[in-house]
Amino acid sequence: MAVSLWAARGFADEAARPLRIATFQADVTPPLGAPLCHGNVRPAERIVDPLSARGIILLADGPPIVLCAVDWVGIGNAAHDAFRRELAEAVGTSPDRVCVHVAHQHDTPGIDFSTEELLAAHGLGGKMFDVAVAHEAIGRVAQAAGEAARKPQPVTHVGCGTAKVDQVASSRRVLGPDGKVQYVRFSSCRNEKAIEAPEGTIDPYLRVLSFWDGDRPLVAINYYACHPQSYYGQGGVSYDFVGMARGAREAALPGVFQVYFNGAGGNVGCGKYNNGAKENRPVLAKRLEAGMKAAWEATEKTPVTAADVSWRVCPVGLPVSPRISEEGARRTLEDAKVSVRERMHAARDLVFLRRMQSGHKIPLACLEIGPASVVHMPGELFVEYQLAAQAMRPDRSVFMAAYGDAGPTYIGTKIAYSQGGYEPTRSRVAPEVEAVLLAALRELLAAEKKGTKEGD
Repeated sequence: MAVSLWAARGFADEAARPLRIATFQADVTPPLGAPLCHGNVRPAERIVDPLSARGIILLADGPPIVLCAVDWVGIGNAAHDAFRRELAEAVGTSPDRVCVHVAHQHDTPGIDFSTEELLAAHGLGGKMFDVAVAHEAIGRVAQAAGEAARKPQPVTHVGCGTAKVDQVASSRRVLGPDGKVQYVRFSSCRNEKAIEAPEGTIDPYLRVLSFWDGDRPLVAINYYACHPQSYYGQGGVSYDFVGMARGAREAALPGVFQVYFNGAGGNVGCGKYNNGAKENRPVLAKRLEAGMKAAWEATEKTPVTAADVSWRVCPVGLPVSPRISEEGARRTLEDAKVSVRERMHAARDLVFLRRMQSGHKIPLACLEIGPASVVHMPGELFVEYQLAAQAMRPDRSVFMAAYGDAGPTYIGTKIAYSQGGYEPTRSRVAPEVEAVLLAALRELLAAEKKGTKEGD
């Protein structure tokens, strides 16, 4: 009986083991002259805002879990693998427990070691991004994470809050009476008919996931699905209006670590409410900040322990777009008469094609903590996937971070590829991607077998 009582006390202590969290941050601002936006816009001529990589480390019952958001436009293919691998090594975990995403501001670097290797072999090395600068930045982020992991704080509660953001997001794809794309609004728009069109399909809500030690807030992670550009391409490195809103919340809540993850905003932008004028950037920032503040004030807290955390991973191979072929992409890449920009696009297409043909799989992940499910997805995901994930688990607060591995670029719904518009012309995946990702979401969210835990 004594042994039984001892075992029962031991199990009770283990079940109540506290959750712990550590936060890290590192500068990832490129130097002047560095390529921006995968080399598609003017290089860095001035630093408007310092860029950062910010993240959290969760210490629960299993190895550490790392979630990191970077003020860059994209991290793709081997660069995404390397970033996750270095963070994993720094904190003592495995890469499949590390998620790295970008906020996707366009006046920032976009890195892809796989494509750089291919470009360098064709005399285009360093055109897409500064390789040495990228490696140094990843090293700084990993070092910051490693140091932070040694100084965790206890977490007693997790908070979930939701609020509507007014006059920021609108669908980039305005459909006509025939069901085809009639107008593309992008991040800024001056076409009056496109501006007058309805917002379209968006997720108007910003969600904040927070971590608390008793009544003391430690971390606020904001999630919102929208392209984060007000204007870009003028040589000014900037974290744009989403970074401004994040900074305003830092000032309003001293001591609360602020992180921003972009949701599934691949087909969502500010075009209905933004004509590209510079004075609109702080206006959009204020509107987003107001949503962050309202979501924070609407937060409901739930007690949690380490036992309330689970982690699921679902690696997927994505079907490649039929527009991409080995022969066609290689021909464009090798043609010196073609613009450097198009040759870089061809190299990125070729890399993704070869990775998928090799059997490479992109890991999707879901963190469950108390009442919250946080899904981590690749590419410029269409907002319909975020809405679908929420519908799968109406009993939970579902958060989504997209813009993970940038290899696929735009990931549309099946019907979107037949509707025309810009995104299908750059997407590297086929319409069948919808079935693949919806199945993965059901698995990650345990939509058909509620209540499962890590390892079940």
